[in-house]
Amino acid sequence: MTAGPRATDRRRLLLLLLLVGAVTLFTATVPLLRDWFDLRVYHGAVHAWTHQGGRLYDYRVPGTAYGFTYPPFAAVAMLPLALVGLGTAVVLCLLLNLLASAAVLYVLFGPLLRRYGRFGAGLAVCLLALFEPVRDTVSFGQVNLLLLAVVLGDAWLLSTGREKRAGVGIGLAAAVKLTPALFIGLLLIAGRWRAAGRATAVAAAATAAAAWIAPDASRFYWTEALWDTGRIGRLDYVSNQSLQGVLARLGEPDRAVWAVTVLCVLGVWAWQARRGARAGDWTGAFAVTGLASCLVSPITWVHHLVWVLPSFAVLLRHRRLVGVAACAYALLCTSVVWLWVDAPHTAAGFLGGNTYVWITLGLLLGLPVGQPRPEWPPFSRSNRSTSATAPAPTTAAPAMAAAADQPGPVSPPFTTVTPAGPASGSAPVPAPAPAPAPGSEPGPVGGRERGGSTEPTGSTRPAARKPQSSSERASS
Repeated sequence: MTAGPRATDRRRLLLLLLLVGAVTLFTATVPLLRDWFDLRVYHGAVHAWTHQGGRLYDYRVPGTAYGFTYPPFAAVAMLPLALVGLGTAVVLCLLLNLLASAAVLYVLFGPLLRRYGRFGAGLAVCLLALFEPVRDTVSFGQVNLLLLAVVLGDAWLLSTGREKRAGVGIGLAAAVKLTPALFIGLLLIAGRWRAAGRATAVAAAATAAAAWIAPDASRFYWTEALWDTGRIGRLDYVSNQSLQGVLARLGEPDRAVWAVTVLCVLGVWAWQARRGARAGDWTGAFAVTGLASCLVSPITWVHHLVWVLPSFAVLLRHRRLVGVAACAYALLCTSVVWLWVDAPHTAAGFLGGNTYVWITLGLLLGLPVGQPRPEWPPFSRSNRSTSATAPAPTTAAPAMAAAADQPGPVSPPFTTVTPAGPASGSAPVPAPAPAPAPGSEPGPVGGRERGGSTEPTGSTRPAARKPQSSSERASS
C-alpha cells in the first residue's frame, strides 16, 4: 500500500527539520565565521565620518589596515548605520540579507518553488545557506545579496514586459559598487536603449548626489582611492577568484596580459549575452553578465561569487545539465580553495586554488543561453493551459473515447501527436473523423492537437588568523 498524503507530508517535514538542524550545526561550528568584519567597517566608517568629523576613507578597523573602499554613494546609503549601535546593525543586516535571499530565490527558481510548495522552499533555503559565497556574505555582513536582488529585479521586469521600469536597480547597484555597471553594457548589447539610459542616469544622479553631500570624500575616491588596489587587499591572495588573481598567483605582474584576457572574456560575454537577449532569455543573459563581472574585476573575493547563482537557474532548466549544476554547487560549498591558502604558487595550488575561477569560466563558455528552454513536466505551462482552455465537446469526442479502448501504442503525456495520414489510394476522410484503426494514434480534436512537448524544463576552509585570510583581509 502506498503512503497517504498526510504520511508523505509528515516524512517531508521530518526530513526538512533534520536538514535544517544539520545546516545550522554545520554553519555554526565548521566554517570559520567572519565576525561581521565588513559590517564593522561600514558601521565604524560611517560613525567616524558623521559623529567624529573624520574623513571617510581614513577610517581603519582597530587592529587592522582595512577601511572603507566603496564609492561615496555607498556611504551615503549607509548613513542610517550612524543612528544605531553595532548590535542593531547586525540584526538589520541579517533581515535585509534574508529578504534579499527570498527575492533572489523567487526570481530565479519561482516555478520550481511553486511546484514543491513549502517543502521545496525550505529545501532551497537550506541549499542556499550551504553555498559558500552566501555564507560569507552573511557572516561578513556584506551587501552582495542586496545588489544581486536589485539587479535581478530588472531582469524580472524585462522578462515580464515591464521594460518601462527596468534599469533603476542596475543603476543603484552600479553606484554602490562599480562591478554591476557591466549590466548597463548588457542593456546596450540587447538594444534596450531606454533601460540602459535609465540605469546610466540613476547611477550618475546617485554619484552626483554623493558628490554634493560629501565633496571631499568624492574627490579623494575618484582621484586616488579607486586606483589604489592595495587598499582592498593582495591580488595574489587565494580568496581573489578573478583572472587577475590567477595571474598574480602565477607571478605575472604585466597588466597587458591581464588586459588581453579581460578582452577575450568580454568577447565571449558579448556573444553569449546578445544571443540570450535576442531569444528573450533574460535569466541567461543576466547569468553570463554576472559570471563575466566576476572574472574581469581586479579583485573578486569568494563572497562576491553570489553572482554565479543565476547560472544554476539556467542549468536546471535542462535535465541533461542537472548533474553539472550539482557538481558546480557542491564544489562551491566545500571551501576547497582554502586548502592552498599557504601554497597558492605551486602547481597544485594553480589547479586547486583557482577552482572557483575554473567553474566561473566554464559556466561562461558553456552555459546554454538563448537555446530552447524546455520546462520540467511537473510545472509545464502546457499542462495547465490544456485543462483550462479545453475545447467544447464535438462529434469527434466519441471517436476519441472509442479509440482509447483499442489496442495499440499509447502516446506519453505532454507529447505532440500528429494525425496518421490516409492509406495509399484511399479517399480523404471527411469530418467528423471516424475512430482510428487499431494500432494507430488518435488524431487532433476539433482541428487542434492535444498535449504538449516532452522536453523537460525546467572540506571546509582551514582556520585563519584574520577574518578574510591568514594574513590579509579586505572589505570590497
